[in-house]
Amino acid sequence: MQFNEQIANSQALITRDTPVGFVLDGVKKKAAIQLMGSRLWGRFNPNHWDPVYAAQTGLAAPIQTGEMSSAYISEMCVNYFGPNFFRNARFVCKYVASTLANEIITTHGVVEEKTPKGLGYRFKVAFWAENEAGEKKTIGWTEVDVGV
Repeated sequence: MQFNEQIANSQALITRDTPVGFVLDGVKKKAAIQLMGSRLWGRFNPNHWDPVYAAQTGLAAPIQTGEMSSAYISEMCVNYFGPNFFRNARFVCKYVASTLANEIITTHGVVEEKTPKGLGYRFKVAFWAENEAGEKKTIGWTEVDVGV
């Protein structure tokens, strides 16, 4: 099945009828040091992949780049907004705590606003990513047009 067909057939896709307060099921990811040290995610800085170097700089473990948390949250948003997430949307996040190597990160989201726009609505979703201890690592929000 093609990606667009999966999105079109999704029962979780946010539609015009989705109410304020709707909770998005998040994604769960492990902050894997193998990915943290890849060229794409932070190879230029040993704080992201070298435990010895990270310890020498005062860190308990290598830290994941903020972009990795943003990618997890974006994956959750795409699961619910589909292609709408890539059209006239806004994505704002703040990294409030470091994600350490091997932490399990889970994303969360809730529809906070639903504003009429054209034939559809502009949805505002508050989101966050937290570790298994419930410590928030990334917070923010997105606005996405649906049915416009």
